[in-house]
Amino acid sequence: MQFEILGWSPDGPTLELDWRRFRYAGKFVMSNTGKAVALADGEVVGALAFNADRTDENRAWIRYVTVRDDRRGEGIGPRLTAFAADRLLDRYERLRTGANNSFSYHSFYKAGFAYTGETTGIAELVLERPGDRSGERYRAGLHRYDERDLDERERQFVAAHRNDDPPAVIDAPNGDN
Repeated sequence: MQFEILGWSPDGPTLELDWRRFRYAGKFVMSNTGKAVALADGEVVGALAFNADRTDENRAWIRYVTVRDDRRGEGIGPRLTAFAADRLLDRYERLRTGANNSFSYHSFYKAGFAYTGETTGIAELVLERPGDRSGERYRAGLHRYDERDLDERERQFVAAHRNDDPPAVIDAPNGDN
């Protein structure tokens, strides 16, 4: 697996993903975000979009992470996120992202992010790197999903992790892993 930054915001490249195989595919055709990808045998299997924060020059946001449907569950999302985050932290002091479900919340934790206690206007939990990665903080964020109308798979996931400490941070790939 290869990981690479394709370009930086605000003049990032466009990336056309097959909407039948990637969630959020339409978000990657915008050129105002930077892009990072995970490649397997030369094909994109994961993509991430990011941009600088317009209100804080020392902060960037990871906006979207998507993994090709047939490759979900292989850890590509957290590895791609960790890879991009390490490179972004060379340019910015802090990174933020929003998690709209417990699976992405857990994935961002694997990439070194931590719940801030905040939500966005669209009910995403805001995570930051670096941040408070205590068990108490992780569980507080995970419990926020208990307040939502979850499908059975997500309800089981939250129940299975509700008393856990945060998952260990994975090592960020260096580009070829």
